[in-house]
Amino acid sequence: MLTLLHTSPVHVPVFDALRDEEAPGLALRHLVRPELLDRARELGPDAVAEEVAAALAGAAREGARAVLCTCSTIGAVAEAAGAGLGPAVLRADRPMAAAAVAAGTRIVVLAALASTLAPTEDLIAEEADRAGRAVRVRTVLVPGAWERFEAGDTEGYLEAVAAAAREVPAADAIVLAQASMASAADRLTGGVPVLSSPRTGLRAAAQLAASDRSLSGLRTT
Repeated sequence: MLTLLHTSPVHVPVFDALRDEEAPGLALRHLVRPELLDRARELGPDAVAEEVAAALAGAAREGARAVLCTCSTIGAVAEAAGAGLGPAVLRADRPMAAAAVAAGTRIVVLAALASTLAPTEDLIAEEADRAGRAVRVRTVLVPGAWERFEAGDTEGYLEAVAAAAREVPAADAIVLAQASMASAADRLTGGVPVLSSPRTGLRAAAQLAASDRSLSGLRTT
């Protein structure tokens, strides 16, 4: 069984559909904890470390072979809390960050939430160090996008993200920092890779749930 830790219920059907495509038959359990993101935005990700650790411990007790955290803001907290837990804990945006580093040295990160920018930039730096590559990261906060997401204006949200992506100057990869942004990539054309986390994150976590739970050698594309 793979457990997914979400901070929004909108991700549940998205990851169910991806499971059907990438790993049919894999049992998923969804934990939806929006209050974790609310507090992390207000007080910083470390403020929810104990609650995240408790959620992960509960997933382990209920038989999870692996846990995927789909929230970029608390992803690093989840991975840290999961160290030594038993089930492997993976943040969904890690494979995306690895793919961005592999794409080139000029990486632009788009985010709808300010609280996501620093964790994503830190993750890309970590993956660049792992790969032995030097990269330049530029972050862009998409104005007004999160307000549209919270209001249920999915069309407006995705178009705001896509519009921001179209304004990106020369880059080797554009990273959509939040899982909820993924469908904005469908609105874009051009040669620059536009990377999102749901598919590659689910694929990697499914491998963990089915294998030796090692984070090495995961498919990221």
